[in-house]
Amino acid sequence: MSALGAIRRISGLASDYFVLWVLLFSGIALAEPSLFTWIASRGLIAPGLGLIMLGMGLTLRPVDFRRLAEEPRDVAIGALAQWIVMPLAAYALTIVLSLPPELAIGVILVGAAPGGTASNVMAYLGKGDVALSVAITTVTTLAAPLIMPAWVVLLAGESLDVTFMSLFTSIVQIVFIPVVLGFALRYILDEKAPEVAEAGLDIFPLVSVATIVAIVAAVVGLNVENILTAGAAVLVAVVAHNAIGLGAGYGVGRLAGMDEDRVRTCTFEVGLQNSGLAVALATAFFSPTAALVPALFSVWHNVTGPALASYFSRGESDVEASRTHAMSE
Repeated sequence: MSALGAIRRISGLASDYFVLWVLLFSGIALAEPSLFTWIASRGLIAPGLGLIMLGMGLTLRPVDFRRLAEEPRDVAIGALAQWIVMPLAAYALTIVLSLPPELAIGVILVGAAPGGTASNVMAYLGKGDVALSVAITTVTTLAAPLIMPAWVVLLAGESLDVTFMSLFTSIVQIVFIPVVLGFALRYILDEKAPEVAEAGLDIFPLVSVATIVAIVAAVVGLNVENILTAGAAVLVAVVAHNAIGLGAGYGVGRLAGMDEDRVRTCTFEVGLQNSGLAVALATAFFSPTAALVPALFSVWHNVTGPALASYFSRGESDVEASRTHAMSE
C-alpha cells in the first residue's frame, strides 16, 4: 500500500470513529488536565481552528459559491432558525428546570450565541454543504452584536457590552482568512497540480480530527472542577438544548425542501453554538458560575456533533443520489 493510500485509510478511520477519540481524550483530560491545558495557555486554540478552516477551504470550488448566490434562501432559513429556536429553547429550559439566575444566564448566552466553527467542521466531516455552513456562520456572527444583546436583555433582563469589531476580527481571523486561503490554494492546485489537491483532500480530514480532539481535551482540562461539580439540572439543560437545536435544524431543513447535504448543514448550524464566545462573555460580564453551562455545552456538542457527523458521513451515497436526481430534472 502506498503512503498516500495508508494516510487515506487512517483518515477514514479517524473520521468514522471521531466520537470515540473525543470521549477517550476527554476522559484522559479529566484525569490529567495538564496534558492538554497547555494548548489553551499557549494560545493554540484559535490557530488550530484556523488550520481546520484552511482544510475546509480546500474543499471549496467556485461552483459552490455560485450555488449559494443562486440560492440565498437556504442561508436565510438556516440563520433565522438559529436566531429563533436556540434563544427561545434556552429560555424555556430555564423556566422548566427552575435554574438559578447565574446558571440561567449561562443557558441564555449559549442560546443567543452565533454559530460556532464547530458547525463548519461538522458540516465538513458529515458531508454537508460547507459553503452554506460558512455562509450561515458568517451571517449569524456578523449579526451577533445586535442579536445577542437583544435576546439577553429580552430574556434575562441583563445587558451585554460586546463590540462589533471584536466579533468581526475573530471571524476574519478564524474563518474568512483561512477559508479564502484554502479556496485560493485549491483553485491554484486544481490548475497546476491536481494530484497534490487530491492528496490534500485525503490528508486534511485526519488533521481536522486530531486538532478538534486536542481542542476539546483542552476545554475539558480547563473545566475539570466545574464539570465534576455540575448538578443534574445543568446537565439536563445542556443535553436538552443541544438536542432541541439539532432536531429543529434537521426538521427545518426537511420542511424547507433542502437537498440532503444542506439539511445536514442546517442541523449543525442550529444545534452547534459558539459556546466559546458564550464562556468568554459569561466570565467577563457575569461570573464563573454563569460560564459553567457554556463550558459544558462546548464539551457536549463536541460529542454529539462528531457522532452525528460520523452517522451522516456513512450515508454519503444519499447526498450523491440527491445531487444526481437534481441534475437529471
